[in-house]
Amino acid sequence: MGESRDSKQATKRARDGRNPVSRLFGSLGLFISQILDELRKVVRPTRSELWNYTIVVIVFVTVMMAFVSGLDFGFSKLVGLVFGNGG
Repeated sequence: MGESRDSKQATKRARDGRNPVSRLFGSLGLFISQILDELRKVVRPTRSELWNYTIVVIVFVTVMMAFVSGLDFGFSKLVGLVFGNGG
């Protein structure tokens, strides 16, 4: 009637010309070479750019911390007033 599953896989392997293990290592090698190619394209910031980016991040995080702390303080006072804690 038809070929068994094993014989179909064997036929496919014969058609590919390689066994699954060599295909796996070939795929891994291609993947790693593509990673290295992409890493070669990365543009690294200069020392002054890195310093500026660091300062911007520190300032932004400080401002956001102050904002969230203010909201937390305000909401805690509001909840204290609403539920009779006296704030």
